[in-house]
Amino acid sequence: MTPQSRPVAVLVTRPAGQGDRFSAALQDRFGTDIRTVLSPLLAPAFLTPEWPDGPYSCLILTSETGVEAAVRLRQTRALPDRAICVGDRTAHVARVHGFDTLSAQGDAEALVSLVLAGADAGPFLHLRGREARGDIAPRLSEKGKPTRAVVVYEQNPLPLGSEARAVLDGQDSVIVPLFSPRTAEIFAAQGPFAAPLRIAAISAPTAERVTALRPEAVAIAERPDAPAMLDAIATLIPAPRA
Repeated sequence: MTPQSRPVAVLVTRPAGQGDRFSAALQDRFGTDIRTVLSPLLAPAFLTPEWPDGPYSCLILTSETGVEAAVRLRQTRALPDRAICVGDRTAHVARVHGFDTLSAQGDAEALVSLVLAGADAGPFLHLRGREARGDIAPRLSEKGKPTRAVVVYEQNPLPLGSEARAVLDGQDSVIVPLFSPRTAEIFAAQGPFAAPLRIAAISAPTAERVTALRPEAVAIAERPDAPAMLDAIATLIPAPRA
């Protein structure tokens, strides 16, 4: 960092815990070129759903919060030990909690393809949030892999914190990583903002949700995972002034 430059603010909107880990990854990657501002826009609430008859051969887990819900439910419900997970991070968290995991290394499309190509005939149990994309259970069931989806958590929206509001009301550019279309919608609904925005989006649909904010720059991750988001953020950090 040159004497003429200041660290660019990166607004971390991930839920608590996930946001802390991503903030640490940002600092490890970019050091003094950035400063992180944590302001979660979603808070999970775990539900007690009506439970479907089993047994099931394998879980489908599509988020870290889904893993946390599985761990909670396992205390009172008989769950399979095996889990097919949407990505490596979800698979890692599930493995830490004792599940035998397989990662689709991608998104909902990759997960559906992996299940359809596998030898396991099911039935599968998808533990999902109230807001979900991909229609995983009906698509698998239609293709001969019976799958039941159970809504085990919901993500409640949160307002931006005071520190986040301060940087967004300023004149310096702010980098905003957005990890889902819903988070992008919640963020956009709290605008407009005075600060020029540089959006790192995990997908094109996520980026589309903030077009009304007229960001000065947008970078879309090449893959739907945290390392690819770090790469996208790297393209948004202003070059040091000479």
